Parts: sequence; structure tokens; C-alpha cells
Amino acid sequence: MRLAAWLGSLLQGSRNLPAPSLKFLKTFQIAAHRGGFAAAAAELCLTPSAVSHQVRGLEAQLGVALFRRGPRSLSLTEQGARLLAQIDPAFASLEAATADLRQLHRRVALRLQVPPFFAQELLLPRLGAFSAAHPDTDLQIATRSAPLEPHDAGMDVSITLGPGQWPGLYARALFAQTFVPACSPQLLHVSGVREFADLSGASLIVHARLADLWDRWAQAAGLAPLQPRQWIRFDTMSAVVDAAERGVGFALVAAPLTQARFAAGLLTRVFAHELCAGESYYAVARAADARRGAVRELLDWLEAEFRPATPAARR
Repeated sequence: MRLAAWLGSLLQGSRNLPAPSLKFLKTFQIAAHRGGFAAAAAELCLTPSAVSHQVRGLEAQLGVALFRRGPRSLSLTEQGARLLAQIDPAFASLEAATADLRQLHRRVALRLQVPPFFAQELLLPRLGAFSAAHPDTDLQIATRSAPLEPHDAGMDVSITLGPGQWPGLYARALFAQTFVPACSPQLLHVSGVREFADLSGASLIVHARLADLWDRWAQAAGLAPLQPRQWIRFDTMSAVVDAAERGVGFALVAAPLTQARFAAGLLTRVFAHELCAGESYYAVARAADARRGAVRELLDWLEAEFRPATPAARR
């Protein structure tokens, strides 16, 4: 059922009700994709209560509940999921039409979604070269951790980590994700860690969402599970790497993302053994968007900048 017809069916018998606000629909879409009102508020530059008020206004207009609200959780109802499935392509079409209009006036606006640590370590140092080569292209760059989908409906291109096969998406492989033990040069000098087993008496830093990473690394290295003196957990990879650089402990860091810190001597590899995570970074876009000239140029640039010299198959 098309969006207009579906909304009409919800509003039957309520002729005095206004048509649902596009503003409220967009707020609902962002809250649904971000998984919460606080995250949506940060993107929209609103307060969480304002986002909640707009969503409740939309629910009142439609006469249905769109979210199940728990003390610490927010999930879509069946009607909310149906509405999201309808408005995602509708907003994508509107945004594509806007992009096409800008292109007619010789300006292009591209929306790029990038994981925050990737943006900090790899994208920002190279972004000036892209801007200089494409002075008529405006960039809107969004960063957030653990996106719900590999490609946000509101983006033109996303850099995402995963297996590389997503229905309806065009994906170009960039590089594989691997992890290597690292610490500050000073800590390695004073710690006495020389063999794998020495890590069992050390402070180990871990990413909270990758709690089993050290066990996986130890297993791949042929070791029993490590028994560190202390676990130190952070909720972002940037915090993990910064803590390792400051001598807090030993960390498994994303090797491809931290090459500049190794080269500058801020971090040192404790052992050469790397853990292959079984995932890779990809630049992805909707298949239809990938045919647009500006999107294709951005995909070409990302591939040229971040893909290693060894060939990998495009998807």
C-alpha cells in the first residue's frame, strides 16, 4: 500500500484531523532509526522532551501508538514499523529530488555517514584533498556509533563494517578489520611483557561491545584465556586507543585505523599476531544512488584512498 493511501486509511472517519506533519514524520523516522529520543534530539538539535512531544503529536494525529515505551527501552509497534517502512523510501525520494535540484544549480550536496573513530583517524586527515578536488560539492558528514542499519535512508553514502552483502545496496570493499595488541612505548619498556603469557598479569583494556575480543585473540594465538590483573572497559574504540596511548594498559586496537599512531611512535605493537575480525569496511550506497555522478565520484575517492593495493572484488 502506498504511503498516502495507508495514512488515509488510518485517518478515515477523522475528516477534521489535519494531514500528518512532515516535520513530525521526519522526527519519528530519525527516532526510529536512532533507537531513542535522546539520540534523535542530538541530531535534530532539539531536547529529548521536544522529540517526544512531536512523536506523541504524530501518534495523536494518526490515532495509533508508534512506539512501545519502557523504563530504559524504546521499540517500534507493528504500526510504527509499517509507517517507517513506508516513509523511508518517500523521504529518500524527496532528498534525492532536492539533490538533483541543487545539481541543476551547479552545486551538489552529499550526505556521508562514517563511524566516529574511522572519521577521526582516517577520513579527516584526507578530507581536505577531496574538498580541493570537488569545490562545488557540499558535504554533510554524520558520525555515530553502532548504527541500526548498514546504510541510513537519509544518507547518500555510508562507510560501514560488516560482511559486505546487503540486499538493495551497492558496496565497495575498502579493507578488512583486524586487531593487534598495543600499548604506549613507555609501558612496554617498564612492564616486562615479552611473551604472550605475560599479558595474564597485566591490565587489559577492552571495548564494552567487543568483550570477547581478547579471548578470540588468545585462541587464535594458541593460548588459554588470559587472566589479567585488571579489566578496564570503555564504550568507544577512540577511548580504548587513547587509554592505551596514555599507558593505562594493553589494548587490542583496530590495526588499520591506528596506523598513523604507530607511525608517529604514540603506540607500539606488543606482538605481531593480528586477529582477523571476519568483517571489512565498505563504502555503500543504494543501488539507484550509486549511478548518480556525484555519488559515484565520492565512492571512487573513498576506494582510492582507503582500499589497499592488493585487489579485492567489488560487489
